[in-house]
Amino acid sequence: MASRMKHASKKMRERRMTLRVQLILLQALIVAVVTLIAGVTAGIIQAHTVRDAYEDRMLAVAQSIASMPLIRAAFDDEDPSATIQPLAEAIRRASDLTYVVVANADGIRYSHPNEALIGQKVSTDPSVPLSGKIYMGTQTGTLGPSWRVKVPIFSDDSQVIGTVSVGILESQGDGEFAVYLFWIIGAMLGAVILGVFGSAWVTAVIRRRIHLLEPHQITALVRNQETTLHGLSEGVITVDAHGIVTLANDAAARLLGTDAETLTGSPAADVLGDELMAVLHDGEDAGRPVIVGSSVLVARSTGARVDDAAVEATLLLRDHTELHDVVRRVEAADAIIAFRQRASLPKGLSAETLERVSAALAQHPDASAAELGEVLSISRVSARRYLEHLASTGRALRSLDYSTKGRPGTRYRANEPVGTLGTVSQIVRD
Repeated sequence: MASRMKHASKKMRERRMTLRVQLILLQALIVAVVTLIAGVTAGIIQAHTVRDAYEDRMLAVAQSIASMPLIRAAFDDEDPSATIQPLAEAIRRASDLTYVVVANADGIRYSHPNEALIGQKVSTDPSVPLSGKIYMGTQTGTLGPSWRVKVPIFSDDSQVIGTVSVGILESQGDGEFAVYLFWIIGAMLGAVILGVFGSAWVTAVIRRRIHLLEPHQITALVRNQETTLHGLSEGVITVDAHGIVTLANDAAARLLGTDAETLTGSPAADVLGDELMAVLHDGEDAGRPVIVGSSVLVARSTGARVDDAAVEATLLLRDHTELHDVVRRVEAADAIIAFRQRASLPKGLSAETLERVSAALAQHPDASAAELGEVLSISRVSARRYLEHLASTGRALRSLDYSTKGRPGTRYRANEPVGTLGTVSQIVRD
């Protein structure tokens, strides 16, 4: 009981959340996740870009200082810092660096932003540049954590005589990255906002395309359509503007002697006969009899062309084979009864006169009894009796003539059955 109530509660919540809300939330979530991933990636790339730019600048400064003849010559002076310190500070300020430290092979500083530290040993390990290699990394010195580059200073005989250490405070690099990060976050928020509005617009377009239906309504419609379509005794075939069958129900497949899967997706010209294709293209509202195999089908169509442009068309097929057989049997029976009625004439009528009246009626269609009486030289009353007998046996048709004064007159025309069913004497014997 509890699980059923829980299921019903969940179903109600799903129904309360409309398709519009679901689409907006899902699209907004996708936009937010994609934007976040793009923003984080851009931030990481920008952080590396900032550091790489600083390291390139520091390496260029350090190598230029290490290669300056004035710096190398000052190592032999009695007071090297007197020459090196002013030059190093000028370069530091011009390059917007935190420090430029020049030290000898023993690690004794010849320059430093804090002049009080000149003459003291460096606070970080100088072994890498003293080994003739370049060091790049983050170390914590007297000024705090910093990004730094250390390069060796070579003498004229290629001996390492000192080092140049150039760096900026890590906080300075992080501050520059924070400025870029601000713009990245702003761009991310703008993208999310645009994405949400875009999602709302896309949702509105989609809902208009599906006639503002909710998912459960669409599901119910599809189920009802499937049930109705495949439960019909009438065949339904839909053909798109390119002549491809896009839909065919079970009844259509049965009437055409194939299966629905074979029909669907096939060119209509390959699976429908010439007569059915003619009905499909021409359009037929009332229905046109078509013989397919041993079956008699009545085909109707909406037409495949409108204003000389190809459009989607629907072909409806109904099996009239049994009805056609019944009609043929009834028509044959009626013909036999009519001929038998002709063979047994009522009292007062002669077969010879009846044949004369019948022949005269064939030669004078839509004639009245008086007119035929004059032609045959018999009375109007006698002519009317023979004409009424012909009408009652189906060999003549009556019609009213309103052109006469007073009561409308009656006119007759021959209605001989098509084909030969045999002579009267043969039918009577049968």
